[in-house]
Amino acid sequence: MTVRRSCILTSLLSLVAAGPLSARNEGRIPAFARAYGVSCNLCHLPFPRLTAFGETFAGNGFRMAPTEPPRDTVATGDPLLTLMRDLPLAFRLDAYVSAFNNGNVVTDFKTPYNLKVLSGGPTSDKISYYFYFFLFERGDVGGIEDAFVYFNDVAGSPVDVAVGQFQISDPMFKRELRLEFEDYAVYRARIGDQPADLTYDRGVMAVGEFGGFTITGEAVNGNGRGPAEPDRRLDNDAIKSVFGHVSRDVTQHLRLSAMAYYGKQEGSQENGPTVENTVWMVGGDLTLSYGPFELNGQYIRRDDDRATFMPDGPPTATSSTCAWVARVTSGGMRR
Repeated sequence: MTVRRSCILTSLLSLVAAGPLSARNEGRIPAFARAYGVSCNLCHLPFPRLTAFGETFAGNGFRMAPTEPPRDTVATGDPLLTLMRDLPLAFRLDAYVSAFNNGNVVTDFKTPYNLKVLSGGPTSDKISYYFYFFLFERGDVGGIEDAFVYFNDVAGSPVDVAVGQFQISDPMFKRELRLEFEDYAVYRARIGDQPADLTYDRGVMAVGEFGGFTITGEAVNGNGRGPAEPDRRLDNDAIKSVFGHVSRDVTQHLRLSAMAYYGKQEGSQENGPTVENTVWMVGGDLTLSYGPFELNGQYIRRDDDRATFMPDGPPTATSSTCAWVARVTSGGMRR
């Protein structure tokens, strides 16, 4: 069916269920509110947006203080083990109803659109974990997306390290904060057959605070979160990609940042020779917030030299993208 003009009315039902089993979504699950006896609004306003306190709580490995023993743990006598009393587990369900107007009204029950199972929490005084599994994503099984181990204050330094599968774009803007039905296309954009973008990849991320700057460095496979190769390798070449991000709060209401990405990827067309593509991206982002209002801006320029993996293909492919997202959050900056 072709819809030339459409008016889409969407309603969202988002449920997070947590009884004796509870969890977090990127640091956002009711298990932590239950453990400390506080409202979820201490860290989120609204869900899943993190407040400044929520950012600090996540950076401490999901604790109020960096070395504090979590309250919902069992005393084992082992200083290297933090054993949670209950398995942290949560569920999130997104459901939509859409109506399209093209002379005749057509309705679509997008239910369930997303169904997630989430878990996360500390395993020692410096180590925590987080993952979630898409049981049901737009009609199919989505599989694992975020899945990483988090090391807090490595070697006594102000540096935290995550190892596993995560979103390259997390230091800029977390895609979990997007409008529920839409996505940040600027992070999903690809050129030709090159699999690299700024969403999920596997690798290591280091984040540190230095002189008022938040500096992030990442080394990743460069080919996303696809399935393993026939030889069980998740990276189909020996080359890694690197990403860097520098951010600073200029004023109470303005944050400015810069980013860069560089990598190479080997690939080929059917029965063709192996060709190496070089990709680099540079850009900047800003966040302007005042009370309940927030404006996010992102600019990225990307260049690939052999994006189709064809030796006689176009030598360069360039893409420049700019995106703006405005939000109004209820309740202002309530804590």
